[in-house]
Amino acid sequence: MTSARTPLGTSDLQVFPLALGGNVFGWTADEDQSFAVLDAYVAAGGNFIDTADAYSAWVEGNRGGESETVIGKWLASRGNRSDIVVATKAGAHPDFRGLAAGTIKGAAEASLRRLGTDHIDLYYTHFDDETVPVEEIITALDQLVKDGKVRHIAASNISPERLAASLAFSEREGLARYVALQPHYNLVSRSTYEGALQDTAAAAGLAAVPYYALASGFLTGKYRPGTTVESARSAKAGGHLESEQGRKVLAALDQVAGERNAEIATVALAWLAARPTVAAPIASARTVEQLPALVAVADLRLTDRELALLTEASA
Repeated sequence: MTSARTPLGTSDLQVFPLALGGNVFGWTADEDQSFAVLDAYVAAGGNFIDTADAYSAWVEGNRGGESETVIGKWLASRGNRSDIVVATKAGAHPDFRGLAAGTIKGAAEASLRRLGTDHIDLYYTHFDDETVPVEEIITALDQLVKDGKVRHIAASNISPERLAASLAFSEREGLARYVALQPHYNLVSRSTYEGALQDTAAAAGLAAVPYYALASGFLTGKYRPGTTVESARSAKAGGHLESEQGRKVLAALDQVAGERNAEIATVALAWLAARPTVAAPIASARTVEQLPALVAVADLRLTDRELALLTEASA
């Protein structure tokens, strides 16, 4: 297995070309399962873990912060904090909603406590809060960087206009500047990133770290006409079978995967990894068995013909 590293935008962070999604930790994966997946990811060369303070507040009986708590316990028990790039997000935790300056500060302190660390490597605004001026958001994030609590800042779920305004303010005032962007982007969801948002990111040298990289599991190939899949996300994923685009993409993935003797999920991630601005797609594994197909993206380089075939099918 490779220990490949990709530079994350203009930052000094070097990351494995697949970010491990932490949304399942403390939700569909209990602590033991989560530790096993994290161990296997690191054993495969991985070093980039993505979570959020809100994971998994949507589950009955959970309050948010469950994923960070699991990751924090794992980091402490393995003694490997300095080897791992930890990314988390603020703005959607039930106790810290929105991006007012005081909310960002409180959310960051709570995340640091749960993660059991003195700094967050990459700190995202989870959802933009358009009721708060970008000047206030950036100033609050910059303070976290000045205090040594955050190394680099990033944004997710933000409009091209607000992203451009944020970057311009950072430049003008000499404050911390976004280095990465987490867009919703995959083979069956291209318009959610391509266009003005991608252009803004490219012009600023931002790294894209796409979420829903496998379209809630649809791009693993396990959803087929006439099959039922037991998954917390099956309704969302199965819906892509209804669209002509979804069926075309699946056929193209089958073809490339067959020719390359690769898993369908690996091919879908490799297409994403080859797109302009993309540094590392995010994908999560509930079990150790789901992991090899994800980390294999580090070793799969698609040819121009294969990339074109997939790009055309997904148009």
